[in-house]
Amino acid sequence: MQVVVVTGVSGSGKSTAVNVLEDIGYYCIDNMPPELMVKFANICAQSEGKLEKVAFVADARGGSLFLKLKDAIKDMRGLGINVKVMFLDCSDDTIIRRYKETRRRHPLDELVHGDIRTAIETERRLLETVRDNVDYYIDTSATSTGEFKENMYALFLGEGQSAMRIDVRSFGFKYGSMNDADLTFDVRCLPNPFYIAELKHKTGLDPGVSGYVMSFKEARELLNKFNDLLDFLIPLYEKEGKSQLVIAFGCTGGKHRSVTFAEAVAKHLSEKGRRIRLSHRDIEKR
Repeated sequence: MQVVVVTGVSGSGKSTAVNVLEDIGYYCIDNMPPELMVKFANICAQSEGKLEKVAFVADARGGSLFLKLKDAIKDMRGLGINVKVMFLDCSDDTIIRRYKETRRRHPLDELVHGDIRTAIETERRLLETVRDNVDYYIDTSATSTGEFKENMYALFLGEGQSAMRIDVRSFGFKYGSMNDADLTFDVRCLPNPFYIAELKHKTGLDPGVSGYVMSFKEARELLNKFNDLLDFLIPLYEKEGKSQLVIAFGCTGGKHRSVTFAEAVAKHLSEKGRRIRLSHRDIEKR
């Protein structure tokens, strides 16, 4: 079992870090008291179908409870759990600028009567209990959100890896468009197997149907162009920090041509090492 404890100064990017961890499969819990972290991690470690990757966020919002974080980490490690501590930091001026831009209040605002610099100083003193014994220390002062995400991906997935999940879907226009698609490709321009008697009641999952669709030179060229376009576009989306991409292929009924192309493109992207989730919305409809 892997546990990541995310802590650090408010405004340093903990929310962004948690979003990245969720994208790569961590079960994330924000602002959990340290003593409960130990109990929760122990339950997960001992249960069937256990959560193998968990992330906790602990910071100044916990008040005096935060002081028990160091002991909680020690206790979890004593249970044989692999615990890593990530500390996020940034300069005081950067914190102040970020809070002004977001118009949010510092968690210790009430305690210091609105003096944000005093709030930052107070929080730093509280964080001293864990700051010097961390596995990952990241200063986000001069880092954009996109760069920070890339650093997180490299740290937890390996250099050059991405957490992007790509949903490849097929659908039929007669049942409505795929409204949540980022990219929609219409393949109704190709010959329709529906009008071939022996293929009419089959789907693009059948070799006879997919073979018919791809027997045309135009279909093969179109597939190659789709693959080339996606190989070009996906890294651009990743660079902008997008964590999910929905690619939809539509034909008239969502059973033949769209299914064939969704299957073929998903196979291509999978072979490229992409994280793919494939589905066919209208394949069962009459």
